[in-house]
Amino acid sequence: MHMARTTLVIDDDLFRMLKLRAAQQGATLREFVSALLRRALLPTKARIRYQLRWTTERGKVLPGVNLDDRDALFNLMEGR
Repeated sequence: MHMARTTLVIDDDLFRMLKLRAAQQGATLREFVSALLRRALLPTKARIRYQLRWTTERGKVLPGVNLDDRDALFNLMEGR
């Protein structure tokens, strides 16, 4: 495999983070940066878009519950 050599100018804080992450993963800086670039340049898989399926339920109001009295409803839900 042929490897090209180049020089990159990287901000100091980013460079420190790269070195730290590489060390945490037991990789050299070269290996770590190459893996990051490879991952960033690979085509991304098409994401399946989440679709919310809205359903409604018919129910009954329990005895003693007054939906028009917010404070009483909260008290009932909190067991007061």
